[in-house]
Amino acid sequence: MSRTTVLKTYKLWVGGAFVRSESGRAYPVRNARGEFWANAPQASRKDLRDAVQAARSAYPSWAKRTAYNRGQILYRVAEMLETRRAALRDELHAVLGVPPSEADAEIDASIDRWVYYAGWSDKFGAVLSAVNPVAMPMHTFTVPEPMGVVGIACPPEAPLASLSSLLAPAIVSGNTVVALLPEDVPTVGLAFAEVLATSDLPAGVVNLLSGSPSELLPHLAAHGGVDALNLCGAPDATRAPLEQAAAETITRLHHSPRLTPDEWRSDAAQGLHWLEPYLEFKTVWHPLGW
Repeated sequence: MSRTTVLKTYKLWVGGAFVRSESGRAYPVRNARGEFWANAPQASRKDLRDAVQAARSAYPSWAKRTAYNRGQILYRVAEMLETRRAALRDELHAVLGVPPSEADAEIDASIDRWVYYAGWSDKFGAVLSAVNPVAMPMHTFTVPEPMGVVGIACPPEAPLASLSSLLAPAIVSGNTVVALLPEDVPTVGLAFAEVLATSDLPAGVVNLLSGSPSELLPHLAAHGGVDALNLCGAPDATRAPLEQAAAETITRLHHSPRLTPDEWRSDAAQGLHWLEPYLEFKTVWHPLGW
């Protein structure tokens, strides 16, 4: 008996749940050979607002968790990535047209990235904090704190490794994220949402949207509930109005470098300097005890 192949229709990942776009829209994603591969949801402005609200609601409890616990959860994401290696290999091979060996290299880099930042979870505070000398009988301490909700425009290059390289340093310190996946290759990120669904990451800490950057990015940049914005995946020609919109709500702007696929899979895409832009530094004054 002949059978029909069941083609996948992905959903958005918002508030710890897979949801359809409220507009009901979807668009076809093609593989490297130009053939239909899957349907991806086309997020609307309402979906974006829902994602920001989910991230906003998740932020207080995520920020209050111990550094050790956040590290455990990031390590759990790495474990779940490892268990879904075969499915992600097939996804990368089909969508990007890369050989299985290169797909495996990207999965390895992504797993290593989550393990790397899991290790930083209880250490970056000690490295970035300071005891400041002052000419009075006081102690002053400067300590890093999370910023809040981070909006990220993800690039299409090495879509799994770049997504991991942008998400992990943002959330390890206690921030939550709304990420807009690359329009042409969103299914890798949406497949990664299935990894998050089976990890211990609390609902709303990471929210993943697919759709049109020209439709969604202006609203993400102008949203008053977003505290920081990384325009890594936004074309240079579109950044000026987005930066202006972000400035009007006093949103912290950051541009991670637009790397090549090989660079996203290398140590160039990790480090303390990838984590630091998502931190605020609070200085506390305390009188000396006698």
